[in-house]
Amino acid sequence: MIDVLGFKRRWFFSTTIFISVLFLALAFVVPLDFGAIQALDLNFANLSTLPSWIARTPENHSDIDMAATRAISRTVLKKVLAVETPEGAGALVRRSIGSMNLRNLTPFLMLDHFHVKEGAGFPDHPHRGQATVTYMLEGSSRHEDSAGHAGTIVQGGVQWMCAGKGIIHAEMPVHTKGAPDPRGLQLWIDLPKEYKMSEPSYQELSPDQIPTAYPEGPDGPIKIKVISGKSFGVESPVRPLGGCWYFHIIFQKAGKMFHELPSGWTSFLYSWKGTLKVGQEPDVTVVPTFHTAVLSASPEQTGVELEGEEGTELVLIAGEPLDQTVFQYGPFVMTSREEIQKTLIDYQTGRNGFERAHTWKSKIAHQ
Repeated sequence: MIDVLGFKRRWFFSTTIFISVLFLALAFVVPLDFGAIQALDLNFANLSTLPSWIARTPENHSDIDMAATRAISRTVLKKVLAVETPEGAGALVRRSIGSMNLRNLTPFLMLDHFHVKEGAGFPDHPHRGQATVTYMLEGSSRHEDSAGHAGTIVQGGVQWMCAGKGIIHAEMPVHTKGAPDPRGLQLWIDLPKEYKMSEPSYQELSPDQIPTAYPEGPDGPIKIKVISGKSFGVESPVRPLGGCWYFHIIFQKAGKMFHELPSGWTSFLYSWKGTLKVGQEPDVTVVPTFHTAVLSASPEQTGVELEGEEGTELVLIAGEPLDQTVFQYGPFVMTSREEIQKTLIDYQTGRNGFERAHTWKSKIAHQ
């Protein structure tokens, strides 16, 4: 009998070798069609440099968009001084975003740099429709909510709270002998419309759970605490509802860096130590301490260049803009007047997230 199965195997093996050799030969003869590669939506803009074999033969690849590979910096559109004012029960805050001088910075609603002295704090209050991000720079703060969640945010830790359809919580400082007063940043981020009535949730990271990026290695001049998003190959475990990158940048020595940012995202920075320069010549802007700087967002600008002296500290934050109207009534943030009216009714009648609005009292604010 004829060995049909063996014949088929030998034929398949020989054909496979022939095709492989043919494609290998063509790879050295046929020029690569980078236009076709870009049509597959490969993002060359995220590469800091082209592969060396491409860089050596630009004349053969003139269709590459070389501008997309350059580090083109965003510039400062607006600087706002965060003036210290009273807030809550005796606390002091420096508010920039959310003040009269800086509104409509979607998706961001508010940025407070707070200082809570002994006897002050933020007792029981409600939220709906936004996320609040609390990052402790010094000291620590306790928190407690109407859903039974409680804990302490220590120095260097972060709490990412999604208020969703409704929560009531309290934030009170911890004062101990010899410890600094609690100081930190609280950022309010508008939730996309589809998440505004979601269940409340928390993402909390202790200081050792926040990953650190080093643009020039651990011995370099700059370190970056990656609170959310990606920085120099390091990614945070936080998963916001809606796009948001949040970085704490520390200049351990004088230095300069370029940080990539997603195209089209709203971005800003806030500095509280040292002197900072933003942008590339000839469009360099000096940002003094306690100022928020709103950055441009032209499509060709791939990130932002920062230069700081030793000891400079800032946060660099970027978020995906939301194509929705903002209706805000204090701690309630919705997309229409009718939704705000419904929120007030829910709060007054104790429904849809506010079931314990009139019966619950936090322990930390009523001790």
